[in-house]
Amino acid sequence: MSISVDIQNDVALITMDDGKANAINFALMEQLNAALDQAEAAAKAIVLTGRDGRFSGGFDLGMMGSFTREDSVRLLDRASELVLRLYGGPLPVVAACTGHAIAMGVFLLMACDTRIGAAGNFKLGANESITGMTLPVFAVELARDRLSPLHQTRAMIQAFIYDPEGAVEAGYLDALAAPDQVVARATAIAGQLGKLPGHAYAYQKSAMRKPTLDAIRASIGNHPNLRN
Repeated sequence: MSISVDIQNDVALITMDDGKANAINFALMEQLNAALDQAEAAAKAIVLTGRDGRFSGGFDLGMMGSFTREDSVRLLDRASELVLRLYGGPLPVVAACTGHAIAMGVFLLMACDTRIGAAGNFKLGANESITGMTLPVFAVELARDRLSPLHQTRAMIQAFIYDPEGAVEAGYLDALAAPDQVVARATAIAGQLGKLPGHAYAYQKSAMRKPTLDAIRASIGNHPNLRN
């Protein structure tokens, strides 16, 4: 298993750790959805984290090498549904970004309500313009919501890769902590958010983000960025 869940004091700590880059594939997304099921049933807030030095390196490119167009549509559909679940779900979600977050890894980061990053020699950003890939709808919509307007061109069109301090300025992260404190800091924040009235938090979250959530939902099964 690449995903583990530990629930303490009403906070579910969901850890991604495949021993490598935490590449996002169908199996990891299935495990992550199962972890979110468990968290939503038994906790009041969620912390999503990675392994030491690595939050996620993005989609599993090795898997994608043999994809048909139908496979790509299915991958983007599952990723869109996961983003919707994090960004529009009822519970507070705090990211503990333990290191590098690239491409789909940084999009997961943007889908979390509050993002605490590890200070250090880490890289965060969307490299699709470097690798020749087109941005999925959920990435564009999340960037419009979460990134500073001053950084949207540099980050999403020009594929600039940030260090953690720059990622805070750009809007990928909200704050930094020492690498050995990032999970504890995120857990403390999640504990505080979990004490807020849950019905109000869930409503405000879905209401404030409705245009973005609607646009992502409408893209499922219809990804204009994919070439035939």
